[in-house]
Amino acid sequence: MKRLQWPSWMPIDPYILLLLGTVGLAALLPARGTGADIASGASTAAIAFLFFLYGARLSTREAVEGLKHWRLHVTVLACTFVVFPLLGLAARGLEPVLLTHNLYTGLLFLTLVPSTIQSSIAFTSMARGNVPAAICAGSFSSLAGIVVTPLLAAALLGSSGGGFSADSLVKIVLQLLVPFLAGQVLRRWIGGFITRHKKVLGYVDRGSILLVVYTAFSEGMVQGIWHQVSAVRLAGLLAVEAVLLAVMLTLTWYGGRALGFHREDRIAIQFAGSKKSLASGLPMASVLFGAHASLAVLPLMLFHQMQLMVCAVIAKRRAHDPEAATTPVPPAAASRIAVGTAPRSD
Repeated sequence: MKRLQWPSWMPIDPYILLLLGTVGLAALLPARGTGADIASGASTAAIAFLFFLYGARLSTREAVEGLKHWRLHVTVLACTFVVFPLLGLAARGLEPVLLTHNLYTGLLFLTLVPSTIQSSIAFTSMARGNVPAAICAGSFSSLAGIVVTPLLAAALLGSSGGGFSADSLVKIVLQLLVPFLAGQVLRRWIGGFITRHKKVLGYVDRGSILLVVYTAFSEGMVQGIWHQVSAVRLAGLLAVEAVLLAVMLTLTWYGGRALGFHREDRIAIQFAGSKKSLASGLPMASVLFGAHASLAVLPLMLFHQMQLMVCAVIAKRRAHDPEAATTPVPPAAASRIAVGTAPRSD
């Protein structure tokens, strides 16, 4: 029997449908009272386990090898943690005419989270780019994001980040950084097990994120936060995010050319430097924003789906560029990603 696959013509990530279903469940049956306490505790444990797995997966040797291409990685990090936040700050002028304060806060938070790993690798492979560089760039971004994202949130969001404080920083360290470092330390003994069971653990990843989403949106429903979002505001948010993505895709591609990178490197820079990680951003938002996390992650969820759809089209066109005809296909470092298909929504 043939394995069932998501139709390549369906321009929606199936995991996004699960996320939307989880949001709907939280709207209809939000966790309250004791149930909310249990969900919150389970969400905290899930976040810690999620980052433990991230640490256990990251190969220190591969990361050190990747440092040889330091100019490319510095470029991607600059796009992710400098250019993106500057664009987010520039969007402040859209508040309150186009975006509410909470939606703008979520948009600004979106610009602070690290880049993706799996989808960047897969799109780079599809477009015949530098796959090893995309692997290292995504890994470095995720690693840096554990420290840089909370620090940027403290500096740029301040009290609007759900009351960001020293206590929030301690939570970040305990829930994200400590489990990540523990995973790195134990990788020597459990790395083989994780590699052999990466498919099953991928479901654990996604299930953990769904639990985080349910908990965050339940708190938002109980607090009555969702009454602040109208269809007009939502349309405005989508328009702003479309412009943000277009600007970053343009800057990463032509900026890479201006910096003298070859075509294969520019492809890796474009896909790693223009995207934001849902898998890393959701847990961080849950820790940073508390009851306001539901509105904070809404821009990230929308941007994630948008970037998958747009980058899939770009990757297919890059693969048929005249330059690509003379370029050997990169090693299959990641499974092929079509529109709306990915092994894990990152």
